Amino acid sequence: MTTRITGINVLAFAALCAVSLYSLLVGTAHIKLYDLWRGVLFLLTGEGDETASIVLFQIRLPRLVLAVACGASLGAAGAGFQAVFRNVLADPFVIGSSSGAALGAGIAMLIAFPAPVAAFAGSLSAVLLAWSIAGRRQSVALLLAGTSISSLFSSILSILLIIKDGSLQRVHYWLLGSLASASWQTTLPLLPAMAVGCTALFLCSRALDIIVQDDETALSLGLDVRGVKLTVVLGASLATAATVAGAGVIGFAGLAAPHVARLLTGPAHRRLLPLSVLVGGFLVIVSDIVSRIILPPLEIPISVVTSLGGVPFFLYLLSRQEKGGIS
Repeated sequence: MTTRITGINVLAFAALCAVSLYSLLVGTAHIKLYDLWRGVLFLLTGEGDETASIVLFQIRLPRLVLAVACGASLGAAGAGFQAVFRNVLADPFVIGSSSGAALGAGIAMLIAFPAPVAAFAGSLSAVLLAWSIAGRRQSVALLLAGTSISSLFSSILSILLIIKDGSLQRVHYWLLGSLASASWQTTLPLLPAMAVGCTALFLCSRALDIIVQDDETALSLGLDVRGVKLTVVLGASLATAATVAGAGVIGFAGLAAPHVARLLTGPAHRRLLPLSVLVGGFLVIVSDIVSRIILPPLEIPISVVTSLGGVPFFLYLLSRQEKGGIS
């Protein structure tokens, strides 16, 4: 079993590396492997292709790093939310975490306040609000609460953007998910927050295997259920907030990644979380590639791409859950 899981992770990592390399090569200006080498050579020795070096390491590489980090964060956050809420349909987008982060970040952008801090506050507020409304009815009630809160926060942000119409187009495009503005200056400060959020989830992996069953069993084993759930919610909200602050709202990646990982590795979170990170990174990179090449020279927002596949997948899961096919 261990050998099989290791093999799956190695293949997932290889697939991630392959699409990452392709992401560096495609775009408005296509770069060949030879140009990639000449760009690396210029970076290291000052000899080679300066233009290729600038395109690769100042434009596309920070975009790639942000895509991988966002996908990994959403994959881990989705797995964490699904375990805490015992609902396989939970993810940062569905339960309102992304919309809360977008509201916080959007307000911060309009008043020149640090976006990551405001995004975290908004994300956490949305999750806690949905959690408190749903209570123990953590199935349809949670989805309805999350959807309602998401719509409410999106409406509030839309009103604010209309009032501040000078920033409307820029923020609206960002809300739909985009990596176009990625740079080392904007990407690097977000990575520690994503790392902390994901680390908190990884540290709770064994506890999540118990909590996902029922609280009574967890309490009988001496587990601090409230503390673990709060840690997971904080970690997932932090990872989601950093993602939204860097790339806007990317829907359904946090839903699909844990499901793909669960099919390959089973429900144990010590195996599920690492693969969810890899699958999440893969999905966001592929979505970013599609967003760049589907209608050149236009660039389609990432959420448009992820929703085209994510919405049918969500409806499929919902129909299976209603029939008792998944839990």
